[in-house]
Amino acid sequence: MKKSGSKLFVEALKKEGVEVLFGYPGGSVIPIFDELYLEPSIHLVLTRHEQAAVHAADGYARSTGKTGVCIVTSGPGATNTITGLATANFDSVPIVLFTGQVTRPMIGNDAFQEADMVGISRPVTKHNYLVNDRAHLGKIIKEAFYIASTGRPGPVVIDLPKDVVQESLDDEYPETVSIRGYNPVTVGHSGQIKRVASAIKKSKKPIFYIGGGMIIAGASDIFRSILEKTKIPTISSLMGIGTIPSDHPLYLGMVGMHGTYVSNMAVTECDLIVGLGTRFDDRVTGKLSEFAPHAEIIHIDIDPGAIARNVPVKIPIVGDVKQILEELYPLVEAPEINEWRTKIVKMKKEYPLPPGEETENPAPQQIVKVISDVFPDAIITTEVGQNQMFGALYYNYTKPRSFITSGGLGTMGYGFPAAIGAQLGNPDKKVIDIAGDGSIQMNIQELATAVQEGLPVIVAILNNGYLGMVRQWQQIFKDSRYAATCLMRKPSCPLQCKGKSGEWCHLYTVDFVKLAEAYGAIGMRIEKLKDVEPALKEAGKSKNVPVFIDFIIQRESNVFPMVPPGVGINKMILKEGEW
Repeated sequence: MKKSGSKLFVEALKKEGVEVLFGYPGGSVIPIFDELYLEPSIHLVLTRHEQAAVHAADGYARSTGKTGVCIVTSGPGATNTITGLATANFDSVPIVLFTGQVTRPMIGNDAFQEADMVGISRPVTKHNYLVNDRAHLGKIIKEAFYIASTGRPGPVVIDLPKDVVQESLDDEYPETVSIRGYNPVTVGHSGQIKRVASAIKKSKKPIFYIGGGMIIAGASDIFRSILEKTKIPTISSLMGIGTIPSDHPLYLGMVGMHGTYVSNMAVTECDLIVGLGTRFDDRVTGKLSEFAPHAEIIHIDIDPGAIARNVPVKIPIVGDVKQILEELYPLVEAPEINEWRTKIVKMKKEYPLPPGEETENPAPQQIVKVISDVFPDAIITTEVGQNQMFGALYYNYTKPRSFITSGGLGTMGYGFPAAIGAQLGNPDKKVIDIAGDGSIQMNIQELATAVQEGLPVIVAILNNGYLGMVRQWQQIFKDSRYAATCLMRKPSCPLQCKGKSGEWCHLYTVDFVKLAEAYGAIGMRIEKLKDVEPALKEAGKSKNVPVFIDFIIQRESNVFPMVPPGVGINKMILKEGEW
């Protein structure tokens, strides 16, 4: 029996187990949306912007471990997805994005809403397709889901000409997939794994360095077994947070530009780094010539292109980190590192994270700690900037896939739509977006999506009236010249007020309470520390309505520690006035 490309599309999604689809319609994809309208098993979520559709699919994927799926129309609908694709590509998130395209005879003629999506998306995707033949549609969709979710995961784009999805053929969706030239290596070299065990046994100052690949691979449990066996101090990248509990006695915290003092010093002094599912990116290493000067580096990752790209590696292993750790576990022995471990534990106690200053308004550090106490098992998403770092450092994460943030690309506006995706994927979990008053406005239109979907997402806005992270850099390196970072600035303000308040300042650039209420959500404003916990508990009672809490925080709160650009990660600014 013949079926249209649109019918095969829906059949494909059902066979791939797709339950939630994020998207925005348009002329070129009307036939597909018409078929989806008749399919009750797939929940089609209408976001209010195509970028948000990809971010929502991204949050769904990161929080569930499934592949996120989204669909948009051609032209501007397709080009609006690029930031979302780049975000997912950097952080290895499996997404399949379907974009509409003009009919095949019109491609290349500058037709209305035509865009070369294959060419545009190539630098920010794992792979992409233009479906030129209806007979290839099923095979391409099958390959896309396989490519997106295997090896180092990533986004895949399928560009669908309108006449392809309207054309009918007598075919079925394939059951299997085989792609010539694409065979990700999962099994590690056994000889190299033995070398790792030997290097660990001989080391005197080892550390484990865990990255986002550990969470993607589901390697948390086997790693904890190895950790208990070896008692080796452990640090993480931003993306590795949640692999082990934040309060684990052997966990030193995040490493790098805003890493903890003990993590950065441990890297500087160690003699062995076992890097697991991480890229050793520039935000971690700081000045490369001063990174881990005394250490041999072991690097285990499924992406051969990531190994030794940024740092010299003594023992490289390509493969699935979970499988490799399972093979390593019976071989590894605890090294004799009592002296090293004692020093690390002492350093951890002597240099805790700064608690935040006691002033009239609550400190962001205090707010995040209260969020952690009130919602100890929540899924936390963040925007990007100071709010992201406060969320990473001060919430006590207990499980993998509970911290969702844009790491590699650093995308403002990511957290709220990602929270929507995470809430749809985890309806029984509390989902909280820790946001800044600047970044939340990047995709604030998604309030409509959250309200209409009945999602009780809590958005905790750390409102200081600034683009906080850039302002912090301007304060430290540009003598407090807050160029284009004060969100309350008007043309009538003094030219160089340097953050000094006066009659020219107005209270709110955005009244987030009124804005939330205008969309049908709940809005609160909190200005005192004593009111933070009651507000969060009240917000937690909402079952099907999003809640915006506008926390008015100290205007010039800063994130410390901080490593200035161009220096080693051991040269940290630890508190106000040290620069």
